[in-house]
Parts: sequence; structure tokens; C-alpha cells
Amino acid sequence: MKQPCVESGLPLSEILLKPVASQLGNKRLLIVGDGVLQYIPFAALPIPSQPNTPLLVEHEIVTAPSISTIAIQREQLQNRPTVAKTVAVLADPVFSLNDFRVTRNAPQQNPQTLNNLALTRAARNLGIGEGAKTYSRLEYTRTEAEEIIALVPENQRLQALDFQASLEQAKNPNLSEYQIVHFATHGLLDSVNPELSGVVLSLFNQQGQAEDGFLRLQDIFNLNLPAELVVLSACQTGLGKETKGEGLVGITRGFMYAGARRVVVSLWSVNDASTSELMSRFYQPILKEGKNPIIALREAQLEMWKSGKWQSPYYWAAFTVQGDWR
Repeated sequence: MKQPCVESGLPLSEILLKPVASQLGNKRLLIVGDGVLQYIPFAALPIPSQPNTPLLVEHEIVTAPSISTIAIQREQLQNRPTVAKTVAVLADPVFSLNDFRVTRNAPQQNPQTLNNLALTRAARNLGIGEGAKTYSRLEYTRTEAEEIIALVPENQRLQALDFQASLEQAKNPNLSEYQIVHFATHGLLDSVNPELSGVVLSLFNQQGQAEDGFLRLQDIFNLNLPAELVVLSACQTGLGKETKGEGLVGITRGFMYAGARRVVVSLWSVNDASTSELMSRFYQPILKEGKNPIIALREAQLEMWKSGKWQSPYYWAAFTVQGDWR
């Protein structure tokens, strides 16, 4: 139910929001959380005076890993020209030899050769097993990708699905030509060894041969990605290891360092179907009306909250915009 879910955050709202409630008005809120506060979905916290109403109703909400990160980013992005093309989407990768998209007579391989070391270690640290064997196909990401691509003229888009949603594609310099880059796949956030965090792309080619499909954090920092928006429609992409004074060192900051003005990430493992629904609502006003992603995300989340099927904050509150709010 919508109301109990929102109302359950009231004790935290009383602590964090009530002392400053009179100063908030209807302003856009920039939140730089300290420590564990970076894990809180502020959009879903109830307004102190209205326990059944999430903060999202009265405020646009932006988060940032740290003030210094935004200051450095703005200096780097000053007078940067806008890139020519609109959107690139990498979605629905192939994670398993058992996937029907893999040629049926694909040779069996030693499992040790299927997982690159970094991906396997990260999976173990997170307690989810042995790398490639742990990832199920996210079928709704295909619908998500197709709905986004349908909003853009053919000469303004890149669609990389199935085996093409690969590490090679993610590292392709041509990706720097797009204003929006969207990854719809699994994400790994390793707080034990942050350098093992990353985005999981296709782990096999069509012939069933194993490929390195792990876009590691160091790879992300080395990308040239002057995008206005990077969207990580994946599991737990927003979290990272806390470093005093600099917020979370995670995938978000990696993409900002690579040149992204804003990054949309998730704070917890998200539901595949609800994410597809949210992203469809999110992209419509951006690509058809030119709306700011901060406004678009808020409107999409409000629509989900008001709906019957997706009203629980579990389905919509995980996603947050990080970076430049202008």
C-alpha cells in the first residue's frame, strides 16, 4: 500500500527534514548526504507535516557525491559544445550459455574460463556466487530499450542489444557522439573492493565463446563520454565506498569523471518490470519536449506513486539524479 510505505519513513523525516521544513518552501533540493545518509531515498521520505505524502510531491530532488565534485565538474564542462547525436542504448546483454540467443551447438567450456577474475571476485564479495553463473536475463530491458529508441529518429540513435551490448561497444569512441547514454543491464557495486565495481555486459558471443563483458570502474574513469546524461538502469549502481570529504567513490563519480553532466542511478536492486515502466515515462518528456532530466524523473516518479500497480516507493524511489542540476 502506498500510504504505509511512505509513512514508515516518518521517524527519519522528523530527524532530517523537520528542523529545516520552514526553509524548504517549494524549492529544488540539492542533497549531499554524509555517510549512510547517501543511501536514503529522500524522494520517498514523507513531508513532516503530511505523513502520507512523499517529499517528491513538493520538491525536485538532486543528489551529489560531494560539493567539490560538482565544482570541478562545472569548471570542466564550461563552454563545452553539445554533441551531435541524441541517444545510445546498450541493453539486454547475453549472460549465459543457456540463453536461447547463443548458437545451440556452442562448445562447452571450462567454467573457470567463463568468468574474468574481476567479475568473479566482485560477485563473491557481494555473496552472489560465481560471476557469470549468477546473472539472469533482464527481459524487460529489451522493452525499455525499444521504447526509448522509438522516440528518436534513426540517424540520431544507437541501439546495441543482445551480443552487441558488449564491452567493446561501451568502450567504442563513437559513444562520445551521443547526448544520452543508457545502460540497461546488471550493475555490480563492491563496497569491499570498490575497484571491482562495474557494469555487466554480454559475457558470450553468438558462437558461445566467452568474452570479457565487465565494464570495470577503472574502464569507466578512462572513458571519453561528454554526455548530458548517463542512465544506469541497473541493480545498485549508485552506491560505493565512502571516502571522507569526497562522498561515495563509485560508478556515479566514474561517469562524471568521464564527462557526464548528470547520472541517473539506483540505490537498491530494482524490479525489472517497474524500471522499464519508469524509464518509459522518464524519457518521453526528455526526448519529445526537451525537459530537464531532473523534472522528467520527478514527474515519472509521481505518476508511478499515483498509480495503483507501482505506488510503493520500492518501485520508483531507488532512482536519483546525481550531478549538475541546471
